[in-house]
Amino acid sequence: MLRFRALPFRAALLCALLCAGTLAQAQAKPRARDLGVPFDGTPGANNAITDVKGVEVGHTTLISGSGKLKVGEGPVRTGVTAIHPRGKDANDSVFGAWFTLNGNGEMTGTTWLEDSGFLDGPIMITNTHSVGVVRDAVIAWKVKRGEPDMEDYWWSLPVVAETWDGYLNDINGFHVKPEHVFQALESAHGGPVEEGNVGGGTGMICNEFKGGIGTSSRVLDPKAGGYTIGVLVQCNYGQRDQLRIAGVPVGKEIPEHTVWKDDVGSIIIVVATDAPLIPTQLRRLARKASLGLGRDGSYSGDGSGDIFIAFSTANPGAASPKGVHDLKMLPNDSLDPLFLATVQATEEAVINAMIAAETMTGIDDHTAIALPHDRLREVLKKYNRLAK
Repeated sequence: MLRFRALPFRAALLCALLCAGTLAQAQAKPRARDLGVPFDGTPGANNAITDVKGVEVGHTTLISGSGKLKVGEGPVRTGVTAIHPRGKDANDSVFGAWFTLNGNGEMTGTTWLEDSGFLDGPIMITNTHSVGVVRDAVIAWKVKRGEPDMEDYWWSLPVVAETWDGYLNDINGFHVKPEHVFQALESAHGGPVEEGNVGGGTGMICNEFKGGIGTSSRVLDPKAGGYTIGVLVQCNYGQRDQLRIAGVPVGKEIPEHTVWKDDVGSIIIVVATDAPLIPTQLRRLARKASLGLGRDGSYSGDGSGDIFIAFSTANPGAASPKGVHDLKMLPNDSLDPLFLATVQATEEAVINAMIAAETMTGIDDHTAIALPHDRLREVLKKYNRLAK
């Protein structure tokens, strides 16, 4: 993750140094399990989407200014997040599919994704009014790297998703620039993923607590294939009184400092797996993320854009334009463990986002408070759900 306070574009060396600091910070922050929140299932080594081999995540975080909103000047509380399915250096599409639970939002590139079944290039997440610049910058980044697609064409339909951060951020100031997109793409890495007030999630609010980026993973039992499911969310949805954590009505127990009158905002969910799934199966997987969201108390209100995308890193070379391809796929009767893992990882990723997020004050001194860790533990203990 690169964090900027009105700084210009930096060289690759600085990028590498900051990325190293990001890894240390990502490992140091407490996560939901560290606080004793009980979750089902077995996470991977990093409990992150990067546990799916090859997946890389990068953030650019933009924070500057304070006080009264001056459109074009700030305060700025925004950014962009990049997810590379096979890593930034790959030029091989993956099978993918998408699903919308509630459509008050945007994810570009989904028309061709649905027709072709292939996801070509990174998945980007940013704020609502920066979708255009991010989309164009991804195309420019791909051209600059000198990599036409597998059919040798110079064209791209990038997947860019959004949630609205206008309560804290000068969203009409258009502060996300092409260089910030490049930085997120180039700084992407495997291993621990920084969560909370970072990247596209910098100015987001979840269940009227500070929200943002969260991630989690599950590793299936070897008898079920030993496959990995990884989930990353940018959460910006929900009403406080609906929030449930590990089945406990945490939102009703911590009712202070609410923000909205209705369920507004959105959530983007990215589901990755190394299981050999074809697009029709991946669409089913993407839909299952809604059940994990429901465990956390969401009812997907009218004002919420709840859009999910899933991809599989299996079947390399399947997008090659030549020859007949021999594909691997699991039988539908074997998908239940993957469905359950997706539900579990989605549930945890949202909570990890809120646990990592910190109280933030933005435009016009609007403030979104962080979920208080000590109060959360007290509530879980009250309901006999504290794991440690």
